[in-house]
Amino acid sequence: MGLSLETIVLWAVPVIFAITLHEAAHGYVARRFGDRTAELLGRITLNPLRHIDPIGTVLVPAMLYLTAGPQFVFGWAKPVPVNFGNLRHPKRDMLWVAAAGPLANFAMAFLWTLLLRLAFGEAGGMSQGLALMARIGISVNLVLMALNLLPIPPLDGGRIAVSLLPGRVSAWYARMEPFGLLVIVVLMFTPMLGILIRPVRDFGAWLLGLLVGL
Repeated sequence: MGLSLETIVLWAVPVIFAITLHEAAHGYVARRFGDRTAELLGRITLNPLRHIDPIGTVLVPAMLYLTAGPQFVFGWAKPVPVNFGNLRHPKRDMLWVAAAGPLANFAMAFLWTLLLRLAFGEAGGMSQGLALMARIGISVNLVLMALNLLPIPPLDGGRIAVSLLPGRVSAWYARMEPFGLLVIVVLMFTPMLGILIRPVRDFGAWLLGLLVGL
């Protein structure tokens, strides 16, 4: 499938929703636990224009689609700012703020799966385009969830690890954050990234099938 206008639309809608709700979820949960930074900057919103990053939201997904194929398409938005020092219990609450993004992606994958389920149920009649968009929505959200759960700071999985690890180990692990982005970029250009995220992605797909019966 080339990058025709139809292809762009079929991929753009799920990708933009996946990234936008992921970031908004971080800001919403941070506000619930005492940090209003994202709210004051207008980042707790479903308006994608507030979250889109030209490179992470547009260029990287397009390049991955063309080079690695659709099964590992992902991207990122402008990170929602969170001041962890403002959280009522910074180390403990960091876990919930970090987990909110991947959980939002799983929830979206679940909704896309329900939509796809309708295509095979009594409702039927779903257009092939909408069914394909639902499949893309499931794939994109599962990959984004699995990627962000890698225990590499500054990914959500890294922050979850920092929250769960004991004091000194946690502080040491958090200091890896400046190097984490470099590790992720290197992994992007090797087969290891796919190998690392595949088990979580496949488990998410299995769980969706169990929940929806697809």
